[in-house]
Amino acid sequence: MKKRILIEDVMVVPMTSATEPYYKASVGIEDDKIVLICRNGDDAQRFKTEPDADVNVIDGRGRVLMPGLINIHTHASMTLLRGYADDYELMDWLNNYIWPFEAKLQAEDYRSGARLAVAEMLLGGTTSMLDMYFNEDLIAHEVVAGGMRAWLGTSFLRSPHQKYCEELDRVENLLVRPEYSNIKSVIAPHAPYTVSDENLKWTHSEAARRSLLLHIHLAETLDEQRIIDEKCGMSPVEYCHSLGILDRNTIAAHCVHLSQKDMDIMAECGVNIAHNPQSNMKLASGIAPIAQMIKSGINVGLGTDGASSNNDLDMWEEMRTASLLAKVSTGDPCALPAYEALKMATVNGAVALGVADRLGTISEGMIADLILVNVEKAHLQPMHNLISTLVYATKSSDVDTVIVGGQVVVEKGRLTRLDMSEVIADARRSVEAIVCRMNVDKN
Repeated sequence: MKKRILIEDVMVVPMTSATEPYYKASVGIEDDKIVLICRNGDDAQRFKTEPDADVNVIDGRGRVLMPGLINIHTHASMTLLRGYADDYELMDWLNNYIWPFEAKLQAEDYRSGARLAVAEMLLGGTTSMLDMYFNEDLIAHEVVAGGMRAWLGTSFLRSPHQKYCEELDRVENLLVRPEYSNIKSVIAPHAPYTVSDENLKWTHSEAARRSLLLHIHLAETLDEQRIIDEKCGMSPVEYCHSLGILDRNTIAAHCVHLSQKDMDIMAECGVNIAHNPQSNMKLASGIAPIAQMIKSGINVGLGTDGASSNNDLDMWEEMRTASLLAKVSTGDPCALPAYEALKMATVNGAVALGVADRLGTISEGMIADLILVNVEKAHLQPMHNLISTLVYATKSSDVDTVIVGGQVVVEKGRLTRLDMSEVIADARRSVEAIVCRMNVDKN
């Protein structure tokens, strides 16, 4: 029997055209694909009454249907560090707080942190994430349990190549199983100031050999700029370009401190950028020149970064912040309009991940990663412009239903595969155990 979902009488934001940004329709899903978009009742009626079809009908009235949000830079298990070390400068924050805490993480901690992140993101309408962290094979289990889609970037700092390959292999050996079909592996050298020349070159060649994306922090702070300049007399972007690691399969996170020359290099190489406005603000890293990046022809998506430097994984907040920062930093109220911000969280993320032919828009044949937003809320009315309302007023709590690959993973604001009380309890237990281990070392 065919498994189908029909979302009836819904306002669709397809992200396929700025000239027709939304329209009323019914949308049909079969298995994991969108197979029907119809603006008349007859086609919808035939879809749900066809013999040998088990149809879940969702009433779309008062709802907006749009592509699932795509978070292209986060550190899922770092939800355990939410609020742990706030209001510090980046290098002090990393060296004296974050890395010592992370050194005490054990297997269950990676899993409980990732479980909490998956729950938070799904409830807020994020259906795909690009994660950069360690023990991504453990994180993969939680992605599958929650029903999310993910690109898991095994982070590389100073490990021997053999040890790093073993960790990569642990992830990739999992992904051959059918239940892990929504997950891809990524190679993720941490940053040009933490990874040697030799290892940066090696990660790029290994990514090419394995046909994987490469994800790296780049040009995030003035300290990074100073370190690289003192080392080789170049900007971080020029340095990475000289090593040959920048191309269309590279997703660079942050990119706060860029010259026009840097942006020209990135545009020529086809590098994708993951903009993390709230994390950059909180750590006082600076304001990335998003408007100039876009004018330079660079594809820019959005990320939340980890919950230790944000402190949430809310892509709605990132959209709004990205647009407002672009306006105030340029003095141009027309910089990064609402539709462009929404593209960053959907279409551009899919482009960066190399899956724009499958994700990020709503049309027949696309994978059904979709969200329904409840717009029958006081803070969303009156609605003079739907796109502006989504970007400037919508909250993650307005997400009503989330579908990933044709499977309903959030229904009426509740997770269908995870017990939220258990997720929170597990995270609390992990934090208590980590703090205990840290205190033992101090004594």
